[in-house]
Amino acid sequence: MSATSDLMQIKEELIRAKYTAAQSLLDGFDHTPRLAKQKEAAPANGRSSGIAARRRFRSTTPGLVTQNTARPEGVHLIDRIEGADDGDTLTSPTQAHVLRSLRRALATSMVVADQYAEQTGLAGLLKSNLQGALPDSRKTEFSELLAGSALISLHVFANMTAFLLSALQSDGGEINVEIGQVQEVLTDNAHTALSGALWELDQDLAVFADDESKLVPTVKAFLEQLMDKVALRASNMPRLEPFTSVNYRVEDDDFQISGFTPYARSVGTKLTMTFKKPNEVVGNHIAKYQAMKLSKMLMAYDFDRKLNPFADLGGFIFTFMGDGAPGTGKTTLIQMMAGLISGYCENAGYPFRYQNLSTDSIDSYQGKSAQNAKAFFNTIIDPAVIGFGTIDDIDQLAGKRGDRQSSAGQLEITAVLMESFAGANTVVRGNCTFGMFSNYPENVDDALRQRAGARFLVDGPQSRDDYIDILHLLMGKNHNIPTGKHDLFAAQHIKKAVAESYQSYSRPKEEGLIEVFDAVSKKIGKLDTIAKLGTYLKGIQDADERFTGRAIKNITDAVKVRAMDFELPDEWMENPELFLFKDYDTKRKMIADMSRPITVDMLIQEINRYADSEFRYADKSDEIAIDNMVRDFGRQAEAKSRYLGGEG
Repeated sequence: MSATSDLMQIKEELIRAKYTAAQSLLDGFDHTPRLAKQKEAAPANGRSSGIAARRRFRSTTPGLVTQNTARPEGVHLIDRIEGADDGDTLTSPTQAHVLRSLRRALATSMVVADQYAEQTGLAGLLKSNLQGALPDSRKTEFSELLAGSALISLHVFANMTAFLLSALQSDGGEINVEIGQVQEVLTDNAHTALSGALWELDQDLAVFADDESKLVPTVKAFLEQLMDKVALRASNMPRLEPFTSVNYRVEDDDFQISGFTPYARSVGTKLTMTFKKPNEVVGNHIAKYQAMKLSKMLMAYDFDRKLNPFADLGGFIFTFMGDGAPGTGKTTLIQMMAGLISGYCENAGYPFRYQNLSTDSIDSYQGKSAQNAKAFFNTIIDPAVIGFGTIDDIDQLAGKRGDRQSSAGQLEITAVLMESFAGANTVVRGNCTFGMFSNYPENVDDALRQRAGARFLVDGPQSRDDYIDILHLLMGKNHNIPTGKHDLFAAQHIKKAVAESYQSYSRPKEEGLIEVFDAVSKKIGKLDTIAKLGTYLKGIQDADERFTGRAIKNITDAVKVRAMDFELPDEWMENPELFLFKDYDTKRKMIADMSRPITVDMLIQEINRYADSEFRYADKSDEIAIDNMVRDFGRQAEAKSRYLGGEG
């Protein structure tokens, strides 16, 4: 799904009009928990005589020190937050910033909920219900709209508060607070939902924020858990399209609301990796060419429209799989692509964010691995930045379902990546791309691997010319050895090499697929119509049942990329005024004018490229399984022989 709507401004006067209602929630309210249990706070710190106690949180019973987080006077978040500094009688800048952030986020969530009520007719149903005139036929609709309004209020509140708190700089290393899952997520109506969330936040602050250094980390941890829980609930909730189909903007805060996607400040990451230039990548012609094209495609992203013309026109690669034997250049390809995007962004003044999901993300704590994977995805998909996310050695990181060797943490990561890359709530804006890399792609879960829209075969140097070029490149300059009769890097001329590589897929390369191709061609003749090509696809599915509708989608996406088989000119990257800084409609037209029609040859080549990779993975997977069984049988036979020999 691609977002195509413009930003809708939320007027400042509407937000400020809600300040009184938001302030009253922070001042105090009563709430009886329904889904969560009250938590026990840590014992109060002892104090020497003469040291002032906190000016707030006084027990109603003189001399009694209560350790339960529930207070007879209700929930008072202002008191709770101002009391997180162990008795200081003045409100600190951090406390003030947290309170202002909470108030502004609450007010904004109320405005968005009101707009949702007006758009959906909920406002009229509320009036009818108050008057006792709500028709029975509309009670289900009324209940669903109330639940939708509740979830919208909760997510906007958590999303905006987290965004506003991200401006606070941590003074000494990041403090991690594990609060567990948020429980009090109520969907009766927006007001009840916010009351339940603030009650639980108050509980967590009492338990975890025993000094001011833990105040912001505790609030952030709560907000992150709340957003995850609400987004999960929203994925199965009807009547939310009026909210998810519109992008809102709060001008004064430079904050944007895009459905149930968390929004972060547009801060890039400073890369310390060693970048590689395209001429330092020897071989891997198609992979290198597609990586170079994709790097420039990302730069066409329009920050105002929050959409990339390539994603709109159908030629954008959101996910891809790079596979090849060890030492064929996968890391070099990552370094090249990250370097290109970083350089383009630096020249245009765009924030660029790169992150790799590594095996460090696997955690023995239940749910933590999934949390790490989700944080990685949200970091890269942030619509305010250009993002590039990589998952190196994905076969080690993401577990294969049904494999007894896969840990719970690995399976959690698999589930998160599958949902994130092609889930019901996945929005492809064209501002980021994800690359999965593996030496052993046959060990990657089939469903996860098929979520890679493009395949980059990283096969390294292949020809004699490739090996001469890479030897010359890696030798450096500290030698006087003559090159000999060889035109250095002529074989790496990308256009010629890519054309030859694509042409080589006019016939399949894997033995199993060749049999299918020849059998179908012999039966129906040359594959030159949609009907004949569909017959070929059915023949592939008969040979490999894993070749499903998702495979067809990936193939057609790859063909659309071929229709955009051009690189944006280098001068457009060097001088942003020529293309990057133009408005969305102009950029879209400039790209559309450069596209070319799809041909039968393109389609056959992409079918063969994709199917070849699937047959290659299946063959390897089967061979590995057979080899493992043979090895096990051999061990059993040897053990039995030794055992019987010992008895004799």
